Amino acid sequence: MKYEKNTIYITGIAHSNSSDPITVQYNIFFLGVIINKDTSQIVDIACNAISPITVEFIKSIIIEHNIVDDIQKIICEIQERFFGTSQKALIVALKDVHNKYLVELKKHKK
Repeated sequence: MKYEKNTIYITGIAHSNSSDPITVQYNIFFLGVIINKDTSQIVDIACNAISPITVEFIKSIIIEHNIVDDIQKIICEIQERFFGTSQKALIVALKDVHNKYLVELKKHKK
């Protein structure tokens, strides 16, 4: 997939619980998010979940939402639908992306 020039890539990280296979293999949970900087819409994501179906499921929850306006809605949907061992880590990594994006927005509005 080729991404438009108006997209940016931001990463978020979080520690998962010690029994999570992600922690065993990678030590941290990683979430990469591609965002349309004109609309703040999430275009695509990548994460280091062990199973490809997990990545696809997480994508179905996050993609097409607005990273600024929909953050609470996304978190609620994760809490209601995603019961993987990395649920809390996913939320923390998403909040990390959200915060980094807000910093970038402020930089470019000056």
